Formats: sequence, structure tokens, C-alpha cells
Amino acid sequence: MKNLGLLATLKAKSGKEMEVENFIKEAVNLARKEEKTITWYSFKINHNTYGIFDTFENESGRDAHLNGEIASALMEKASELLSESPTIEKVEILSAV
Repeated sequence: MKNLGLLATLKAKSGKEMEVENFIKEAVNLARKEEKTITWYSFKINHNTYGIFDTFENESGRDAHLNGEIASALMEKASELLSESPTIEKVEILSAV
């Protein structure tokens, strides 16, 4: 059951919007390899703001994701692509279908 989630918000630097968009589109391939990631979504909020939402059964799955390849790659490219540090919030899922 999806009990826990992560909500990340990314603000692209001016002129880096497509690079951020492509990065998160391609990151789904890494998420598919994570055994404990149940669902993973990337989305566009507006012209320079993007988001990632993923779900996990337990805290060990969420921690594994936070310490995994996607987070590492994102932090490595953050200063190049983002206008501010990503906002990453741990959330508790109250209901889902």
C-alpha cells in the first residue's frame, strides 16, 4: 500500500527549462529500477516550475529513493539547472485509488 510520498518542486533557471523538463522525463527510467518506489510522476506546473511526486510503502523505501541515483543526479545538476534549491517534502498519503 502507498502510505508515504515525496513531493519535489524544481524551479528552472531562465533558458534551462527544457533541460530540466528532459531531465525529469528521463529520470522515470531510473525510478523504474527502484524496487521500493511504487509510483513516480513528473509534471510541469508552469513555464519554469516542475514537480516530482512518488510513493512508497514504508520509510525504508522513501529513504532509499532519497539516497538513490535520481536524487544524486539532481543535486549534481542543481546549480547548473535550477534557480533555487529544490523543495523536497515528505508527505503522508491519506487516501488513494
